[in-house]
Amino acid sequence: MRHLSSPLATDAPDLSRYSRAMQKGQQTKAAIVDVAMGLATQMGLEGLTIGAVAEMAGMSKSGVFAHFGSREELQISVIREYHHRFEQEVFYPVLLQPRGLARLRALFANWMQRTSAEIDSGCIYISGAVEFDDRPGPVRDALVSSVQSWMNALDRAVRMAVAQGELSPDTDPAQVCFEIHGLILASHYEARFLKTNNALAQAQRSFEQILLRNAAGQAAVTTAPSN
Repeated sequence: MRHLSSPLATDAPDLSRYSRAMQKGQQTKAAIVDVAMGLATQMGLEGLTIGAVAEMAGMSKSGVFAHFGSREELQISVIREYHHRFEQEVFYPVLLQPRGLARLRALFANWMQRTSAEIDSGCIYISGAVEFDDRPGPVRDALVSSVQSWMNALDRAVRMAVAQGELSPDTDPAQVCFEIHGLILASHYEARFLKTNNALAQAQRSFEQILLRNAAGQAAVTTAPSN
């Protein structure tokens, strides 16, 4: 007797092969973004072109284009990856710290460590703000969204310190965040552009002064690290 084969058995796609192809495509795209990020930190987001990235990645222009579809999408992918790495290095590790000043200090310390590393390479948040501050569109929106999400995390850390009684109940979280953000921007400008040797140390001292001004009793003084 002849056995008829099931259509499902003969026509079903090779799911394992499809999965491997998808994984390979994702790996290739991640490698392209990594190359593009290296270029963006040196030349800015505006310096990214499909051709330059293809040359650095050892690929054809059509190969890079197939993964992103446009230069704008490539720029946005770089911003998203940069933000992901920023969160991994600066934000997520502090969640192991108790709520309050310990977490706020850890946030600033991690942020300063990243700033120190970017004195030579450059910061996409800062260079991107210069390039797209007055240019509405998806790239600017991606930059703004990334920075705002980080500033919201900083705001929560300040409010937690107030709630824990380690900062004064009269503390203005928005003002504290503004001043801390200003320290990062100033230290990057001083160290990268003006080549001021002690810029990072000055930023650290200013941070301690912010906490001192907003201290609840002697909380900020007693928990400040000794230098």
